[in-house]
Amino acid sequence: MNKYAFILLFSLLAINTFSQKNDTLPGFKKNPNIPAFKIMQSDSSWFTKADLPKNQTVLFVYFNPECGHCQLTADAFSKKMDELKDVFMVWVTYHATPAQIQKFADDFNLSQYSNIRFGRDPQYFIPSFFEVKFTPFMAVYDKKGKFFQSYPEGTDPDTLEKLVHKH
Repeated sequence: MNKYAFILLFSLLAINTFSQKNDTLPGFKKNPNIPAFKIMQSDSSWFTKADLPKNQTVLFVYFNPECGHCQLTADAFSKKMDELKDVFMVWVTYHATPAQIQKFADDFNLSQYSNIRFGRDPQYFIPSFFEVKFTPFMAVYDKKGKFFQSYPEGTDPDTLEKLVHKH
């Protein structure tokens, strides 16, 4: 009987350990689909997953308008938008006001592109889902809406372009 009790105890410990490891995974590793997000745009309208275009690569960029690296990234992307017209970009922040977000988009001439949306994440969903530690953070989803690649410290537009056109 002790042998069976040991096997049962070992099995319960193994199941508990496995479920704890799964609980520590970030949301994008638990679920490979584009998350059900909701961001408030500068005009106070909401932009959600349902508003994303179908069959298009999606890039999430978590940024802070006051972050120097984010500003350099925005400047670099603004110069390569012709090459990235088939990528839909969602630039998301938490700390900024709608006016600061709009100024950032305007300062880098990104507000003129129909394949970019800027907004504030008042529920802090995006940084939690992706476990963002640095800005800019980027996550790429393929045309089928499946997670493809993350860049915890951002990347340049050339790397993104190669990734998108290779896949």
